Amino acid sequence: MTPDSTYSNRRIFLKSAALATASLLASIKGISGKKAPAIVLRSSWQTVNIGDIGHTPGVLSLLEKYLPDASIRLWPSSVGNGVEELLKRRFPKVAIVQTPEEIAATLKECDFLLHGSGPSLVARKDVERWHQETGKPYGIYGITFPGVYAPGPAASKVNALDVGLLNNARFAFFRDSVSLKVAKEFGIKSPVMEFCPDGAFAVDFRNDQAATDFLSKHGLEAGKFLCVIPRTRFTPYWEIPAKKTPFDAERNAINEKMKEHDNAPLREAIIAVVRQTGLKILIVPEDETQVKLGKEILLDKLPEDVKKNVVWRDRYWLTDEALSTYLLSAGLFGLEMHSPIMCIGHGIPAIVCRFAEQTSKGFMWRDIGLGDWLFDMDKPEEVARIVPAVLAMAKDPKAAKAKAAKARSFVEKRQRETMAVVSKTLAV
Repeated sequence: MTPDSTYSNRRIFLKSAALATASLLASIKGISGKKAPAIVLRSSWQTVNIGDIGHTPGVLSLLEKYLPDASIRLWPSSVGNGVEELLKRRFPKVAIVQTPEEIAATLKECDFLLHGSGPSLVARKDVERWHQETGKPYGIYGITFPGVYAPGPAASKVNALDVGLLNNARFAFFRDSVSLKVAKEFGIKSPVMEFCPDGAFAVDFRNDQAATDFLSKHGLEAGKFLCVIPRTRFTPYWEIPAKKTPFDAERNAINEKMKEHDNAPLREAIIAVVRQTGLKILIVPEDETQVKLGKEILLDKLPEDVKKNVVWRDRYWLTDEALSTYLLSAGLFGLEMHSPIMCIGHGIPAIVCRFAEQTSKGFMWRDIGLGDWLFDMDKPEEVARIVPAVLAMAKDPKAAKAKAAKARSFVEKRQRETMAVVSKTLAV
């Protein structure tokens, strides 16, 4: 190679490098010409529950939509069991930081920490670390407060650290009005305190092939089946080996005492739907423990004429297949929260049955205009209305879908408004 050709090649290389650098710089600048903000989302609490999985892609999709120029990193608690792969496929530009070195670099390089949607201020210690080590701003996006899952008075106990962190947050959004009220009663005075729908309303993971394959295999047709989810008062995490949770005798006793009481109305609704409509029923789980529960408390106790029109999903699934399945259903009912959230987020009718042990999160149904699709299992007069409500949803799908669509529109309005607050905060 001659000196001239070497010089020419070097010029070409330097020019290409300069163009690449310019392109990179342009890609991270907003329309104002300022450097685009770098946000770290603290989220992804666990993977044994499709709702806890759903929080993260929901908030990520909102950030993608409303802050398209921002650089996003995800700081998760858990992305195992195939969840990391799901996230990378859907959000290839989002860096997932997990090692101590990656986290330290994130604290140094990011401008803002967003605590994602969840059952409480789950990552309080990490938010405290961010606040103390960086002094940079942070915000809370869609939590329940205090969000303590415990029997009796302990459920109302407020963590003093939470109060301080919420006070120092640039905004504190709560996913139900009861939580917002409690926070105000405790004197929390973040500059912006409002209702914000759970992040999982915006999840858009899909696995249409897996969903259609399962339905075809089990004789279920799109629009001709309802989904149902059973539950115990407390999730028996001790039944999940990966959680390594000690057996809790007190919570187990409450579960056993209330299991039949809480799930019997679901069986009655299944029987009514099968016998009075042309719809079938699909029993599904929201967490791993509900696979076994669905067979034990629902399927096995059904009359034979009904059972032949009921399908039991015999294994756990991830959020993408679950959502694709819900989108093919005529609606959902049961004792869980996040499958209904994902349904309404896509205009699919969903009925929620709740109890005090689930904290106040169920009241978000009332907050988004679905109060008559919310039933308290500890109030006999409300329990008595569950079967008629499920039947009405099954018999008049047009009205049910219109009701779901109206709630979805309200949710999307609040998403726009709350994301505008996030954007404004980052612009300061």
